[in-house]
Amino acid sequence: MTLIPIEARSGPVSEGVVHDPPPNAHRERFEQVFATHREAVLGYLRRRTDSGHDAADLLADTFLVAWRRLDDVPLDPQTRPWLYGVARRVLANHRRGEGRRHALATKLRGELSDTPPVHPLQEDTPTARAFRALPEQDRELLSLVAWEELDTGQIATVLGISRNAVRIRLHRARKRFAKLLTAPLANRTVVALTEEVSHEDA
Repeated sequence: MTLIPIEARSGPVSEGVVHDPPPNAHRERFEQVFATHREAVLGYLRRRTDSGHDAADLLADTFLVAWRRLDDVPLDPQTRPWLYGVARRVLANHRRGEGRRHALATKLRGELSDTPPVHPLQEDTPTARAFRALPEQDRELLSLVAWEELDTGQIATVLGISRNAVRIRLHRARKRFAKLLTAPLANRTVVALTEEVSHEDA
């Protein structure tokens, strides 16, 4: 019997055949994400921490999660909001453990003091005072709009909620902010507490 050699056929690979990406493709994808979004994520963390050292550590933790879950990182324009969402959870974990590290952190701040961050709303102005009187959830929501310049869909990605919930919460936050801006200074704490108690999440 004569054997006829079978040549490999060119063309698309069968759907049943799965090839893993080259090892360096994973690294190249991560390096691209890191280079593109590092400054934005660092800015997000820097505005929410008291120390540049903490922000740098949290940035490293955020991108460590991104490295481990690289297949879950969406393509632009959702990459940055996804990273903000990771950074937000990393920051929350950091704050929960902050109490246990308080004594050591106090000592290190004295030894490794740096320049305080320039916070857009640290000034003693009516707008800054009204903003500081808002509940934390409202401050975060309005900050994502004003500082990070995110749209409704991107904010939904950061907070892990629906777009409709973002619209409702944003509408309520703006109303509370407007009320605080027009309230007498002595009544702002009362207004903020009343609004926070009556606030219902969507």
